[in-house]
Amino acid sequence: MTQKTPSQPKLPPTSAIDKVTRAEFDNWFEYPIRVQPHHTDYAGIVWHGTYLTWMEEARVECLRSIGIEFADLVALGCDLPVVELSVRYHRSLQLGMMALVKTRMLEVTGVRINWDYKIVSTDDQELYVTAQVTLVALDRERGKIMRQLPPAVKDALAKISASNK
Repeated sequence: MTQKTPSQPKLPPTSAIDKVTRAEFDNWFEYPIRVQPHHTDYAGIVWHGTYLTWMEEARVECLRSIGIEFADLVALGCDLPVVELSVRYHRSLQLGMMALVKTRMLEVTGVRINWDYKIVSTDDQELYVTAQVTLVALDRERGKIMRQLPPAVKDALAKISASNK
């Protein structure tokens, strides 16, 4: 009887990218949310940190929508922590409201991956939040920033580029 060894996650092969420009990512991924009681303060207004959670969920779901599981990227030895965050709060959301978290990848430069966000009403008439997030590739084992993106991560990001054309 032979024992199976757990296989390492694999991403679908695509051509690797060196630099992705903003023009290649004009399409927004939309992630619907509904404000629940645990998202709010005692006045029923969404707590500011909740927006960050929604943005991360949208980014992870954007990757999943094209067949890339974030857990697989991490299992490949590459973590993608947030190193920079800029948020502008335009209007507050309140308990029971629905909205769309829209996200897209702006560009990849070296090991830095920039994402753009906006949270809008479901009819796209109200703007609640705009934000930009920068992730950096981190070697999980060494705990240090990588010099370049691993090929599997480059391939995954190239797949996002191909899906937006």
